[in-house]
Amino acid sequence: MIEARGLTKRYGDKVAVDGLSFTVRPGVVTGFLGPNGAGKSTTMRMILGLDRPSAGSVTVNGRHYAELQAPLHEVGALLEARAVHTSRSAYNHLRALAATHGISRARVDEVIDLVGLTDVARKRAGGFSLGMGQRLGIATALLGDPPTVVLDEPVNGLDPEGIRWVRDLLKGLAAEGRTVFVSSHLMSEMALTAEHVIVVGRGRLIADTSVEEIIREASANAVLVRSPGAAQLRTALAGPDVTVSSTEADVLHVTGLSAAQIGDTARGMGIALHELTPERASLEEAFMTMTRDDVEYHGHLSAEAPVLEGERA
Repeated sequence: MIEARGLTKRYGDKVAVDGLSFTVRPGVVTGFLGPNGAGKSTTMRMILGLDRPSAGSVTVNGRHYAELQAPLHEVGALLEARAVHTSRSAYNHLRALAATHGISRARVDEVIDLVGLTDVARKRAGGFSLGMGQRLGIATALLGDPPTVVLDEPVNGLDPEGIRWVRDLLKGLAAEGRTVFVSSHLMSEMALTAEHVIVVGRGRLIADTSVEEIIREASANAVLVRSPGAAQLRTALAGPDVTVSSTEADVLHVTGLSAAQIGDTARGMGIALHELTPERASLEEAFMTMTRDDVEYHGHLSAEAPVLEGERA
């Protein structure tokens, strides 16, 4: 279990993390989400004792990271996949780490096989692709068979097969009762991987809840209606707390009313319905809505915007 209480980090006048309090519990994959500059990496560094909090505290299984006598056996972490001596092979990198904790060569071979690096284990890590580097970083995190795993953007550089492998791996670790805390900018992947999410913006906590709850709240009684009497139904559904939009002549997108309420209205008017489907928001849509005021840099496109050489299709 990871527990943060009033966790704060200042760099001069800039507050990178501002009074964060949350608990990451074992047995579920917890996603750590936020726009660039939200304080995610700084928070993870404080969990691992790499940055000292300006205020507050964070513990792993009831202790500060610096108090852990055998860190690799307590917490497995991937913050930077390229944090490897480039002249060492993947095998020797893991062997050197294993030696610091009395971990056997058999375990080194086991994690190399687990992450799919057996064929390149004796090659220099400096020649690895980003995806191979990520796999080596995950092998490093799992080397000590820790009960707590902290991973920062573990699917960067991985192909679809690799992304699915990481998803299954994280779910499997959580199913074993481990604490799994993972950040990612891939909302579609987090929707498939995480059960719980902690969302931050500008260093502050925005949400600490289940993925299902975030999506449910973002869906906000949105209903897709398809009817030959769409125009007549649109007028009937209008109200102060109801929004009705249309992209096709026979299609309405209604928010503020349930499917049952729309169906009852249509039946009372004798209007045929060809489709009446509650619309479910995606995690990405929910995330964009809740963090729109906390994005540090916004991009803007216009018809007059210049196209840089190399961006042309």
